[in-house]
Amino acid sequence: MPVPDGFVDADLSLPRTSPKRGKRIIDVAVAAFLLLLATPVLLVVAALVAAGLGRPVLFRQCRAGLHGQPFELVKFRTMRPPNLGLGLLGDQDRLTPLGRWLRATSLDELPTLWNVLRGDMSLVGPRPLLPEYLGRYSPRQARRHEVRPGVTGLAQVRGRNSLSWEEKLDFDVRYVDSHNLRVDLSILAATVRTVLRREGINAAGSATAPEFLGTPPRRPAPPQRDRTPA
Repeated sequence: MPVPDGFVDADLSLPRTSPKRGKRIIDVAVAAFLLLLATPVLLVVAALVAAGLGRPVLFRQCRAGLHGQPFELVKFRTMRPPNLGLGLLGDQDRLTPLGRWLRATSLDELPTLWNVLRGDMSLVGPRPLLPEYLGRYSPRQARRHEVRPGVTGLAQVRGRNSLSWEEKLDFDVRYVDSHNLRVDLSILAATVRTVLRREGINAAGSATAPEFLGTPPRRPAPPQRDRTPA
């Protein structure tokens, strides 16, 4: 799988050296600065969403956070509400041209900086997923909840939604096992390139990403027959 330019894969073998408190201080400082800097953009995007999709402007959904605890994720709306009469049921039908543009530019993610300030999320970590998925993870995959979820993460710079669920969750656990300040900075830098190149926005054949249904258990290898001559 291609590695983003400038991303040092060897960093993933480094032990964790950044204290959790130091990571939290950086999260709060950077999120507050970015929210202040992006205020004009937030206002413009909010006006565009209100004009194109109506109210509410923000999309709110329960997600699983640190240790699987639920929290309310906040993003800009990109889809129309489901409407059986209008045939608006699947993501492909509900996603508007404005919504596609917001997703392609990741501007829909700007309000999640508020989740970072609240302590629900970190700037870097596994992406927050639906609580319904908690019972579908393997024991190893469930370790993704040992850290706060992130606005961006290792899976996002390694292919985003073009990856399979198994690949994304594997990258999540690799991040949990090896994250430190150097890794976080590398992921943040790679995220800028990924967003500018608009890579991995959606999975093949899907407007966003398919539902995670769980990883099928591996079948044990069949026993080999004894071919020793009698």
